[in-house]
Amino acid sequence: MAGLLHKGNLKYNTAMEYFVKEKSVVRKIWGKSDTILFIFAGASAEFALNKAVDWLYFTGRLPADPLGRLFSTVSYARQIVFLPREEALAAIHRINAVHTDVENKRRSKIPQWAYRDVLYMLIGYSIRAYELLEQKLTVAEKQEVFDVFYRVGLGMGIEDLPANYKEWLPDREAHLERDLEKGKYSIDLYKQYRKHLGPVRYWFLLQVQELVCPRRVKDLLEIKPNPLIPPALVAYKASRNLKLDHLIKSLLLPSDYKEEIRELDRFGELSRKTSKA
Repeated sequence: MAGLLHKGNLKYNTAMEYFVKEKSVVRKIWGKSDTILFIFAGASAEFALNKAVDWLYFTGRLPADPLGRLFSTVSYARQIVFLPREEALAAIHRINAVHTDVENKRRSKIPQWAYRDVLYMLIGYSIRAYELLEQKLTVAEKQEVFDVFYRVGLGMGIEDLPANYKEWLPDREAHLERDLEKGKYSIDLYKQYRKHLGPVRYWFLLQVQELVCPRRVKDLLEIKPNPLIPPALVAYKASRNLKLDHLIKSLLLPSDYKEEIRELDRFGELSRKTSKA
């Protein structure tokens, strides 16, 4: 029966039209903290290599708080996935307003290819993270992931987007080849990651990046495979059945972000209950 579901300060109207359908695979992907953390790990690598990363340095927020800045990007995407359609569009408009403000202060325009790069990261790592941690997606499900972020891109006014997942694949590869380089900002940003994470958590970040990042990214960052990580990933996935994954995540994440990670899981759990209502 349609109605309202409450949990904490979150509220869902089951009769409302959402930006992403309740039973969508995209909600499955963005409804678990570990898949989101893998998306975060991949995006943190590509952010560092992107030729437009100077835009993120312009405000000073990225080097001052790289984890918070990247979490905010991922958090915006997650909210859009679960929000009602009108609220999701409003969130997209707020993102546009933030970008416009930065452009006005710098008296320059963020290039369209840079907007596409970020959108492509969300598509690519959504698929790669879910397939690493859960199961392979069908072509139709990958198209569904593409469709959601394609609509986000349209809402942001991003130009020259491919029309479907099949056309996106070669364009994604072209962007990886053309728009990434290891420069002074890349080196500095990784120094900031290590500073804010500490040596042990930073090492784990690199291991996850080796698992989830495309070959081009790993080559530029010189991230080497570790033979211990694939079996460790299998063990981690098994730990979820024993409800030990929260303990593992609490050991691997800075204390400042533990509550945010718990909130990601609560958000996804509420969404799953909503889809069954």
